Amino acid sequence: MYKQKLLLLILLLPYLGLSQEDLLSEIDTISTPNEYTTAAFKGLKIVNFESTKLASKNELNFIVSHRFGNVKDAFDTFFGLDEAVTRFNFIYGISDGLNIGISRSSFLKIFDFTTKYRLFRQKENGFPFTIVGFNALQINTALDKDNLPRLKFKNRLGYTSQILISRKVNSNFSLELAPTFFHDNFVVVDTQSNSQYVIGFGGRHKLTKRWSLNADYGIHLNRAKNSPFKNPLSIGVDLETGGHVFQMHFSNSQAMNENGFLGQASGDWSKGNIFFGFNLSRTF
Repeated sequence: MYKQKLLLLILLLPYLGLSQEDLLSEIDTISTPNEYTTAAFKGLKIVNFESTKLASKNELNFIVSHRFGNVKDAFDTFFGLDEAVTRFNFIYGISDGLNIGISRSSFLKIFDFTTKYRLFRQKENGFPFTIVGFNALQINTALDKDNLPRLKFKNRLGYTSQILISRKVNSNFSLELAPTFFHDNFVVVDTQSNSQYVIGFGGRHKLTKRWSLNADYGIHLNRAKNSPFKNPLSIGVDLETGGHVFQMHFSNSQAMNENGFLGQASGDWSKGNIFFGFNLSRTF
């Protein structure tokens, strides 16, 4: 009986080998689930505009943003150093797809409260875009009741709503579209509508493993004809060094909160009226 079983096993070995090869071949041809595209942007911001990157769950990001004065003033203000403004921004990941933030900027002494949330993610062989929503509430504490006797708390408020749509075109190049609505209860230009609309564009081109070239631009759709302000244009580089991203850039806006750089960019690139600055991000 034992000899019969051994003989049967020997006779079946070729067939068992063929069956195993067929099974392995079948496994190799099974398509793997679509994988999400990652690292379209390394920083939470492109330059001024928010990127579609979010902080991970339980991750705290501390971002120090610094913007010098106008470089055209040269040594009169030491290339803007004497007129620098700073923004401190804390962003916390409630989940991988939901962030909240709070910041304070020395520009108009503005406090920001923000939410950022992912709606869709780009997949390698699936949905072609990452779509993220962004909302901000701003409080302008620099408005002076002595100069504005009818000032009420609601006049200090501003709001921003954005849809951020990005696509990582290839391993080195990413693009973003940012339709934006923002509203200021108090506007500097009397003829300017309180509700304003901007179409933002941004991109990132990877230069090396750690360096990338970034730029963003916003087209204001209903700016008052007599407004002195310009469309915001910013160009810079990102340097990724371990636990943080260091962004250095030039912009025609000294303001760094959304309503500020979207509606009150005072510089003019054609005349060399630009501001140098940086964003330094640290993750905890």
